[in-house]
Amino acid sequence: MTEHPNATSPSADRSGIEGLLRSRDAAVLAHPGGTLLEHLVRVERRLADWGAPREVQLAGLCHAAYGTDGFDVSLLGPAERPLLTARIGERAEALVYLYGSCDRAATYPRLREDRRPLFKDRFTGTDHDPTVDDLRAFLEITAANELDVFEHNDELALRYAAGLRSVLEPVRHLLSPGAWESVRRGTEGHGATA
Repeated sequence: MTEHPNATSPSADRSGIEGLLRSRDAAVLAHPGGTLLEHLVRVERRLADWGAPREVQLAGLCHAAYGTDGFDVSLLGPAERPLLTARIGERAEALVYLYGSCDRAATYPRLREDRRPLFKDRFTGTDHDPTVDDLRAFLEITAANELDVFEHNDELALRYAAGLRSVLEPVRHLLSPGAWESVRRGTEGHGATA
């Protein structure tokens, strides 16, 4: 991935980011594996293990800030984007927004090897064409998020692991080797084949 201007905010200190998440109840909201904050920290750590750039790790830490198509609890509203930008930087915040705004039912079927997909924004209803770097980051965060959920909830793993594999397989060339290997291992035995 290429570096972007304003990749991280000068104030992108860990305690300040976690403080913002805590102030919005991330440390008390239930989530598979404990609290939402615990999940967010694990996603960030997994992205770091896969060698993701710092702005992608920060986006992973905050990926549910605006809620997601699969987790309908928002810590911040879209109007509060400047608040998150001040904490994590423009690039990381843009990735958080991309992840949170993704209309999965419209976007996931568009993920194909032969072209960049149009993303449907669930907040605005508009389509847009993300850059390749944004798409790579989105896919890495998607893999890290879902694998963490599956590791902490067998029912969700049984129900959705094969679907995750089928969504990511056509675009696996955009995932880091560590991410794809984790997806492959994490979806085996749940109706997904090697």
